[in-house]
Amino acid sequence: MHRILMAAVMVGFAGSAVAQADGNLGRNLAATCASCHGTNGASAGGNEALAGYSKDDLVRRMQDFKAGGRPATIMHQISKGFSDAQIEAIAQYFSQQKRASR
Repeated sequence: MHRILMAAVMVGFAGSAVAQADGNLGRNLAATCASCHGTNGASAGGNEALAGYSKDDLVRRMQDFKAGGRPATIMHQISKGFSDAQIEAIAQYFSQQKRASR
């Protein structure tokens, strides 16, 4: 529950005009995903890694969560906290990260 609360707080800060003017917006927003999906989206197990997927695929997945069309435990609530522009920024960031080799 603490992780969810922290993610919600970070999303709230990221939605401010100051954060949106930040050139590192995608990286900063993506940091809120680290507790579940690993640093820079390179999950060590448990939840799916996000690093290295195409931007379009990541945007589609997040929009599916946001609309309630993709099964999830918590992502429905988390995704609703992001604007479409923020989802695009997060997806762009993760698409540029190196996928972890297993």
